[in-house]
Amino acid sequence: MSQENTSVPRRVVITGLGAVTPLGLTAAATWKSLVEGRSGIGPITRFDPEGCPVNMAGEVREFDPTAPRGEIRPYGSGSEAVAAPLTPKDTRKFGRFIHLGLAAAMDAYADSGLDGLRDQLDPTRLGTNIGVGLGGLPEIEAMKETLDSGGYRRISAFFIIQTAPNILAGQAAILLNLRGPNYCIASACATGGHSIGEAFRTILRGEADVMLAGGAESAVSPLGIGSFARMRALSTRDDDPTRASRPFDADRDGFVLSEGAVVAVLEDYEHAKKRGARIYAEVVGYGATADAYHISSLAPEAEGSLRAMRLAMADARRDPSEIDCISAHATSTPAGDVEEAVALARLLGEARSRANVTAVKSMAGHMLGGAGALGAMAAILAVHHGVVPPTINLDNPDPKCAETGLNFTPHTAQERSVRLALANAYGFGGTNASVAFAAV
Repeated sequence: MSQENTSVPRRVVITGLGAVTPLGLTAAATWKSLVEGRSGIGPITRFDPEGCPVNMAGEVREFDPTAPRGEIRPYGSGSEAVAAPLTPKDTRKFGRFIHLGLAAAMDAYADSGLDGLRDQLDPTRLGTNIGVGLGGLPEIEAMKETLDSGGYRRISAFFIIQTAPNILAGQAAILLNLRGPNYCIASACATGGHSIGEAFRTILRGEADVMLAGGAESAVSPLGIGSFARMRALSTRDDDPTRASRPFDADRDGFVLSEGAVVAVLEDYEHAKKRGARIYAEVVGYGATADAYHISSLAPEAEGSLRAMRLAMADARRDPSEIDCISAHATSTPAGDVEEAVALARLLGEARSRANVTAVKSMAGHMLGGAGALGAMAAILAVHHGVVPPTINLDNPDPKCAETGLNFTPHTAQERSVRLALANAYGFGGTNASVAFAAV
């Protein structure tokens, strides 16, 4: 079923989803939590937080990378079946962000239904673009302690493999026999959006028929928490963690650090249609820009982010007034939420009250390199199911956000037709990504 480059304009659709997040160990469980408005934030258990300036995070609990997640045969019908992302022996070779990402990638691949056709597929036409923001931060911390206490001979031979950002995409390719383009984008919190957008363009260029794309992160560690706390970027609402992440609310005081991974299967439309694949949504546009303004703050009125959204709409050849749902970046920081709200209102114009804005970080916290992919998944499934997840903890809207006239979908999910959705992801360094999804 391989498909070579042709002069016929290609279309790209989403045919598989996988997720391992603080809201659930699968895409279905994560989506259920999002729709129900359930928070995944709680006290830190991954390390002893005594003395730490913040004691809460969005952790992926009860996750076992060696647990069976289904059965696949990516090397064809005659090959040995794979049931789990990693064997117990191999877990120590890879950092936790890789554990999470491999599980999400395996789930997305299985969800797409491609595995049943592997004898007919050319693996050189199947690729990966799975990114990470920080990489193996907890593993770096732990190995520094080992070095200090035991010297150079105690350094693990697997240390570089544990921590290097691109190892996730590389190991996913090995696990799933994906021999086409293989990338790892590291653009901070815009990583997931850029990964999906660039995978979209890879297929449009005819360089692959299928791409697994998304993002992962696991930085809930003393250094991760401590560093963001020193920047005064984190919420300190330790006494009420489920209500700590509150985008667009007047009482917000910072984001909540989280971990997790989300991967989507992007596929050429004709390729998917030929095999009778279930299609969640079509990827119709992508915009990427830089603020060139400040290393950690959005430009005034999110000028660069607004340009990314307008580029995505132009790429999709759709008018912003057609947008039904926007999955906002919305981290719950005092300045960023207002700037983004102003940009969203400028984008939508007179249609601002008709569209639903959702801020999934209110429930999942900020997954850094995985955040953009989770936001994209929310937009994709809003299109597929006709449900927009809520923005929880929006009890007292910031007046500057409220005066934009936007519908932030407070507290409760809204059932509605979603024909066109936009997902935003912004990152330190002033990097922006916006991806548009539409019903097929």
